[in-house]
Amino acid sequence: MKNLKIFLIVCSFCMFGYVSSAGIRIVNELKNKKTLWIRCYSKDDVLGPTIIPNGGHFTDYFFHNLFGTTRFMCTLKQGPGFRHNQSFRAFKKSGLWDWRARDDGIYLRRIYKSRFDDGVENLRKEQDWIY
Repeated sequence: MKNLKIFLIVCSFCMFGYVSSAGIRIVNELKNKKTLWIRCYSKDDVLGPTIIPNGGHFTDYFFHNLFGTTRFMCTLKQGPGFRHNQSFRAFKKSGLWDWRARDDGIYLRRIYKSRFDDGVENLRKEQDWIY
């Protein structure tokens, strides 16, 4: 019985360590003072629609589930009448997913810290705008 209690305590600590904070951030780095329209959703949540002004950002922290199946899909729109758009998977499994909307495409940087920072290391282009 004592071994069972120890086993359950150890398993509980492992689960709390796995179910940790995660998040997405979308930064508007478009030129010429363009605004960015965003809408994101998961199985359980809808974020937006939201308009991000030039130089602004949208951030959402959340807890991903134990099985690593948390997913967020996002649609971003920009340009005259928000004609240029792209839909993509903005979050999967764990970590912080830092997205940057630029005129030539949408860039991603994954962060394995507890909070977003302003760094640009490991930033890579993931999506092109659909015109």
